[in-house]
Amino acid sequence: QLQLQESGPGLVKPSQTLPLTCTVPGGSITTNYYHWSWIRQPPGKGLEWIGYIAYTGSTYYSPSLNSRTSSPRNTSKNQFTLQLSSVTPEDTAVYYCAKGRYSGSQLYFGSWGQGTQVTVSS
Repeated sequence: QLQLQESGPGLVKPSQTLPLTCTVPGGSITTNYYHWSWIRQPPGKGLEWIGYIAYTGSTYYSPSLNSRTSSPRNTSKNQFTLQLSSVTPEDTAVYYCAKGRYSGSQLYFGSWGQGTQVTVSS
C-alpha cells in the first residue's frame, strides 16, 4: 500500500505560517480521480479534515480554515504542500496527509502518512 511521507517544522511561532510537505513515493498526484488531503488531530480531540488538492489541481478547503489555507503542489516532485497562515496554539496537532477518492458524495481515504507533530508556541 502506498505510504505517504509528511515533513515540516515541529515547532512554529504564533502568527507565522505553517509549511508542511507531503511526498508521494512511487505514485503520481495527477492520477485520475485521486484527491490529496490534509487532516489533523489536536491533542485529546478527533480527526479534522483541512482540505485537499485534486488530481486536476483544483482545491477545496474546510470552511472553518479556508481563509488561512492553501495547498499548492509540485507535480515534478510528486509533492503537495499545506500552507496554514496566522497559526495559534489551537493549531497544535498531529498533521496527516492522505490519498482519497470519492464514492458518490463521500470521500474515502486509502493511504495515509505516519503523521507529523506540529506545536505552535512562542
